[in-house]
Amino acid sequence: MQYKDMTWTKALCGAGIGERALRSEHGLCADVAMLRCCSGNAKMLEKIHDALWIAEGKIVNFYGFPYPTRCVIAQLANGDLWVWSPVALDEVLQGEMDKLGPVRHLVSPNKIHHLYLQDWKVAYPQAQLWGPRSTITKRPDLAFREPLEDVAPAEWGGDIEQAWFRGSFAMDEVVFFHGPSRTVIVADLIEALTDTFLRQHWSWWGRLLARLDGIVADKALAPAEWRLSFLNRKPARAARAKMLDWPCERVIMAHGDWCRSEGHAFLVRSFGWLGA
Repeated sequence: MQYKDMTWTKALCGAGIGERALRSEHGLCADVAMLRCCSGNAKMLEKIHDALWIAEGKIVNFYGFPYPTRCVIAQLANGDLWVWSPVALDEVLQGEMDKLGPVRHLVSPNKIHHLYLQDWKVAYPQAQLWGPRSTITKRPDLAFREPLEDVAPAEWGGDIEQAWFRGSFAMDEVVFFHGPSRTVIVADLIEALTDTFLRQHWSWWGRLLARLDGIVADKALAPAEWRLSFLNRKPARAARAKMLDWPCERVIMAHGDWCRSEGHAFLVRSFGWLGA
């Protein structure tokens, strides 16, 4: 597998990747035998705020390393639903979504978190697809709106802001801020696997690798190899400054234990690796 398409074990798990989704025409790893999804349906929605929910996806094994997955659903002021990093869509999750309102926006925060966009688009044909240019390039089979960058589109600009982290030769990511709930939403720029999860699902040497990689709960960093790939940190530092100006109270990530309080301090620590 090429480095740019791996974007590493933990990142590939971001959208709840299944074997059926790993199709060669999407430029993904053809060695599907290395990846297995655990059984079980996604949990029902968990309400975080009057206009914000999370859905826990399946645990996904990639090259023997299991990862938890999570997506975020926001209800915009006009009632439309904004779905970030969709996980596998089953009848239980779809039933819960249908109770909330019309799904209008399906959002990929980076080029790895996209593999279930097609399934959601089939279920909700009225929904629009969004992602950075890297996602759009990765999925030429899907019809996206204009690429996501630093400025939120009019469709959700009154509810959700965004900051575009770039400068890595491997991958960029758009981070979001849901204003009504004061929640920052991060995909792979912060991973925080708990000790309980790691002891249940990872071997002793895997746990050591996770700690060295900085993706354990008491470190809560981007994977080390992705951090090292930011050769030009100036645009990422600008995005961080924009993000730290948001009045953040909580931070929800795709992988691991999310931050329920003192979100601003959490972000300062997790993005300290970018330097001054």
